[in-house]
Amino acid sequence: TDPVRVEVARAGVAADKITQSVHFVAQTEKGGLLIELLRKNKDRSLVFARTKHGSERLMKQLVKAGFAAGSIHGNKSQGQRDRAIREFKAGEIDVLVATDVAARGIDIDGIGYVYNYDLPNVAENYVHRIGRTARAGAAGEAIAFCSPDETSEFKAIQKVLKTNIPVASGSPWEVLDGGKSKKGKPNRRRRPARGRRGPSRKAA
Repeated sequence: TDPVRVEVARAGVAADKITQSVHFVAQTEKGGLLIELLRKNKDRSLVFARTKHGSERLMKQLVKAGFAAGSIHGNKSQGQRDRAIREFKAGEIDVLVATDVAARGIDIDGIGYVYNYDLPNVAENYVHRIGRTARAGAAGEAIAFCSPDETSEFKAIQKVLKTNIPVASGSPWEVLDGGKSKKGKPNRRRRPARGRRGPSRKAA
């Protein structure tokens, strides 16, 4: 028989059955929030972190908190990565922490949640990340964490998606001076926008 290509979503378009949300949270508070959400949302979960060391540190934090967790990143051998993916597929571990490079080619059904613990530097990678859920007609949820230093990445993601991601908690960060640091990165002096936390609303 001829091969059939099944496309989950067009470039820059998230699958319809993925429910998206964002938490505006300080970098130092992300770990506690992730643990809280994982305990609430008991389903197979894929967590994306930006760096190899960050992925390993987060995985150890989750194991210490009582989760069956594993990690795949550039510091792991191919054998270690293959074993972690096998265990994830078999349900021996419930949470897999990964970097973008290590997660390429992962095709696992039954992933209920994708957490963007760190937002990707390339906005299009967000679409690839969340496409790991809602496979084979199933529904899925994509939850993003946005720290003050990730404001520009978050805006770029919404531009690619051509939609606003609903806010689950916190308030969108705003840049106080609108300038950039000498290294060319967004200035880190930000504070939450005014206003009390209210019902879930669209990000600006």
